[in-house]
Amino acid sequence: MTGTASAPDLLLIALGIATAAATFLGGSLALRFAKLIHLILGFSAGAVIGVALLDLLPEALELGGAHAARGLAGMAAAGFIGYFVVDRAMLIGAAARPGHRGHMGAASLTVHSFLDGLGIGLGFQVSAAVGAVLAIAVLAHDFSDGVNTVNISLQASGDPATARRWLIADAAAPIAGIAASRVIVVPQPQLAGVLAVFTGFFLYIGASELLPDSHQRHPRAWTTVATVLGVALIWLAVRLAGG
Repeated sequence: MTGTASAPDLLLIALGIATAAATFLGGSLALRFAKLIHLILGFSAGAVIGVALLDLLPEALELGGAHAARGLAGMAAAGFIGYFVVDRAMLIGAAARPGHRGHMGAASLTVHSFLDGLGIGLGFQVSAAVGAVLAIAVLAHDFSDGVNTVNISLQASGDPATARRWLIADAAAPIAGIAASRVIVVPQPQLAGVLAVFTGFFLYIGASELLPDSHQRHPRAWTTVATVLGVALIWLAVRLAGG
């Protein structure tokens, strides 16, 4: 080992900076261009769902082999349900303590962003192609996380300074997740299960959070088009990454 950073390390550093910038940009634009946020959220939903179905799940099945398909499907379902239970528990806790609703909602999004960064790092443990496609989805998702972090905090506190502090924390979270992935090394046989669990995570985020939010903000045909474009972009990225 030398003291010089390797090319993969430099790439992960660059991706960490990019995810932080995407989160911060999303939160900043939420205050200026609210009329376009529904299109951004719709596109993000398509990108996140596309990564789950077109990249993570096929990669997990390829790593695990045909004999493990049923177990991997169960792990994807466990990831979906687990994320759902934690998300709902935080919402119930926030509703029980209205004064803390903005803090709890913003905190949950910050945890999401940490997991996004961890997912990128673990994806690169599988291959550069998987890591790259995951990074595309995370960039789209973290942009919307920035939007939602600012909106949730402002709705609860009405204090722009508090919203900015949560936005900074949310922007730093994926960098921390990527850094953690350099310490957490998952053995090759277990990577299939990790990818299956992240499939469930991403399906919940896309289908249960981003899609309804985009439609609620502006139920128009262009929102649907943006979602389809998000899926199409991931399909294209997977094809190009696969050569």
